Amino acid sequence: MSIQADAAVFESHRPALIALAYRMLGDLGRAQDIAQEAWLRWQARDEPVDAPKAFLLKIVARLSLNELGSARARREESRGDRLPEPVDLNDAGLDRVEMLDRISMAFLVLLQRLTPAERAVLLLHDVFDMRHAEIGSLLNKNEAACRQLLSRARANVAEERRVFGASRAEHNRLLQAFLRASRSGDIDPMMDLLTEDAVLIVDTGPEGRRLGRMRNVGRPIVGARRVAAFLAAVRREDKRKIDVMECTLNGQPAIVFLHDRQPSAALLLSVAGGRIRHIFVQADLRRLSHVGPLH
Repeated sequence: MSIQADAAVFESHRPALIALAYRMLGDLGRAQDIAQEAWLRWQARDEPVDAPKAFLLKIVARLSLNELGSARARREESRGDRLPEPVDLNDAGLDRVEMLDRISMAFLVLLQRLTPAERAVLLLHDVFDMRHAEIGSLLNKNEAACRQLLSRARANVAEERRVFGASRAEHNRLLQAFLRASRSGDIDPMMDLLTEDAVLIVDTGPEGRRLGRMRNVGRPIVGARRVAAFLAAVRREDKRKIDVMECTLNGQPAIVFLHDRQPSAALLLSVAGGRIRHIFVQADLRRLSHVGPLH
């Protein structure tokens, strides 16, 4: 295969490779680095490859598993308030990836609950249609063990399956209603929008960061009343001039809050039964570089 043909084959699969690594890691920059490493290994292969996509996906999955096994990654994922990095899929070149709903913030947060092996099996089998025998060779497990991993992963995802069925119109309606309610600073209008078991996750980074006069949350806040009370308190305490930019992140309507024209936080929701089930606030400034260009 010529160098040009070799590069063309790889580039045709690059979005899928980045999408797999991003889903595994929740970090677009690291995902892009892993895709580049896969390119180097693709160039260095010694034998012809009959199924380039499967070959490359396995490389990326293996590199992602290695990354997740590092001390730094284990420390990051042990935080109860850790959120994946939100991304503008168009800017990241991921707008045509397989199963767009499987790159939503709600799905990525679910993936973080899984072990790295469960994560890999679920993505490779259910998103990329890889056979258990191929996955087993990657994980050094037999087919039965892979099926068991997949069963456990699916069971975890099924617990929140209700958050994947909302239409874009419903999602946007609730996002706008949420903005209006949060601006009022009143608890009752906010509670009317939330499911009884609503969850708020605020990621201010490993070192923490103040939200107005309030320090980082540190762990998810659960329950409609507690979530509404916290958001109302933040609204009362934070008197800064904050601009709001509506956009699409991870394939769904979202909000980016701007301070001095720079991203200060990104807000994404999940919706279930006509109400808001999750509120995700990514406020780690180092993880807001892929929310779209600001001019």
